[in-house]
Amino acid sequence: MGQHPTTGIDPRLIAITELDYALPGERIAQHPLVDRDASKLLVFHDGAIHDTSFKDLAEELPENALLVLNDTRVVHARITFRRASGALIECMVLSPEGDRPMEQALDDASGTRWWCMLGNAKRWKGEELFVEKEGRRLSMRKAGEQKGEFLIEFHWEGEGAFLEQLDRFGSVPLPPYMHRAPEATDDARYNTVFAEHPGSVAAPTASLHFTPQVLGSLGRKGIRKAQVTLHVGAGTFLPVKSATMRDHRMHSEQVNIPRSTVEQLLAQMGMGPVVPVGTTALRTIESLYWFGADLDQGDDPDSLRVDQWRPYAQGPAISASTALQAVLAWLERHAMDAVQGTTSLLIAPGYTFRLSEALVTNFHQPRSTLMLLVAALIGPHWREVYDHALGHDYRFLSYGDSSLLWRNT
Repeated sequence: MGQHPTTGIDPRLIAITELDYALPGERIAQHPLVDRDASKLLVFHDGAIHDTSFKDLAEELPENALLVLNDTRVVHARITFRRASGALIECMVLSPEGDRPMEQALDDASGTRWWCMLGNAKRWKGEELFVEKEGRRLSMRKAGEQKGEFLIEFHWEGEGAFLEQLDRFGSVPLPPYMHRAPEATDDARYNTVFAEHPGSVAAPTASLHFTPQVLGSLGRKGIRKAQVTLHVGAGTFLPVKSATMRDHRMHSEQVNIPRSTVEQLLAQMGMGPVVPVGTTALRTIESLYWFGADLDQGDDPDSLRVDQWRPYAQGPAISASTALQAVLAWLERHAMDAVQGTTSLLIAPGYTFRLSEALVTNFHQPRSTLMLLVAALIGPHWREVYDHALGHDYRFLSYGDSSLLWRNT
């Protein structure tokens, strides 16, 4: 792996400080707007910027566009336990042991094991902890530890799947830059109106602006929609601590892509732009391309697995159509209706986009891998976009305003 043959950029050598900007605390939205689609929409196209409203998104897209939506649903992943000493141990449920499919593990009965992040972990001596509510009890004990995460074994009595225990004992896992406790309204507002498959610990925030009215206006214009599932992990909030990206380990997230979506993407080739909504949807469909590229070279794994550096390895490039056809042939061979697996794909300057022509996305934290993705999409124009947003009273991060960024060609 070395410099990209076209751009000359080696993403391993990028310093995250190159993606820094000053974000005043008061610009971080602490609550959502009363109306989801009342948020502002910054549009970047061919080097020009203009401002509009998200409710007018359909006017900014051509009628032959295909939107890709992430239909994951945020679960009540944060559970607070109390030690006998009174110390609070906060448990953030992340992913099931052994990369089991998220929805399968959420259906476990009586007991389950998940990798978790723990707050105040140094105060915990390892004894079994309990939380009680409505005459029910959930217990946890430590079963392992690895790279700052803890393998936690949960047990509960009576009927009900683990997802029901999270609903009962947990709370909405608002991101750390929202300096407040979750409120009743967050149950609905930190999920999209089309959320379907539970498993995320963070919202696909670019999709929070959609309403039935916006979806209706898109449909009336003939803009089509495809759905994927990427269960967003807490790693999306983890800061990049290494001096260069060479030493940064991307978090792995589970994906599920229905056969119908692969078919829609293939039919879209040459017909109009593919516009993922959110960095999660973009990473999902770009990961699908790399899975297809590996299949085209003769690989035949039982699931999708894309490493963070896969796009930057030397190897023959194939068309998006060829990659998608390889995926459909793989699905046929394995008699499967969906592509499932994990991706830790890192998209940084030097990346060549294979399926995505544009991106609907919120405004992201400085020095984050999400900023790397934006810079890969629109190049150095990212500074103009963010300066414009800061100068025109845009709200930032999860409950903030939105943007439509067309790929810089």
